[in-house]
Amino acid sequence: MPTVQDKVIAITGASSGIGEATARLLAGRGARLVLGARREDRLNAVVDGITAGGGTAAGIVVDVTRREDLRRLTGTAVERYGRLDVLVSNAGTMAVSPFDELRQDDWDAMVATHVTGLLNGIGAALPVFRRQGTGHFVNVSSTAARVVKSPQAVYAATKAAVHVISEGLRQESGPGLRVTVVSPGFTHTEGVGKGAGPEAAAAMTRMRDEIAMPPSAVASAIGYAIEQPPGVDVGEIVVRPTAQA
Repeated sequence: MPTVQDKVIAITGASSGIGEATARLLAGRGARLVLGARREDRLNAVVDGITAGGGTAAGIVVDVTRREDLRRLTGTAVERYGRLDVLVSNAGTMAVSPFDELRQDDWDAMVATHVTGLLNGIGAALPVFRRQGTGHFVNVSSTAARVVKSPQAVYAATKAAVHVISEGLRQESGPGLRVTVVSPGFTHTEGVGKGAGPEAAAAMTRMRDEIAMPPSAVASAIGYAIEQPPGVDVGEIVVRPTAQA
């Protein structure tokens, strides 16, 4: 039967939301985890919760916009467990706002996190996967990449880039590597509306509270992709609440 038992999995953005839910699900299935996030206190709480429940996890403070941080994340996996089987690139920011507000620092942050951060993860993990002859990239995108809604244009553009980069990587990967894009719809996380303009934040938070699915739904999709047997590549999973148009 397909399994994640004993797979070594690194996850970015692991201190809350989808990343935390994924870490807890995979730990419960026997994976060995290296978790990265910027908030050390929250990250330590996740690691402590997993280890208290009998799971295996280590935490590394990671800012995905820094190449050296991703290299430390993947290097820690290899040093501790001798290999890295999966990199889940989940770190994200949703600081959406209308163009007229000219919140260019927020635009830069989304590009840096979703595009540069993804590339930094690829740069850190790909050499490891090539040496091993196996490896799996799981890149978390969004349904916003497919349907652009105001005021989410910059966010949507960065998530569309996740798809383009992932498809190019898949084509170059060869038979030993796998590349999966997981595209969640509205998910009940603290990141929804965080850093957004006041009107956008209020609207998004209201919609989140009305229709959003739990992060565990996305975690289950990620787990499904990872547990497939060698030679089977799940290219993309879209998971959204039934109430989302």
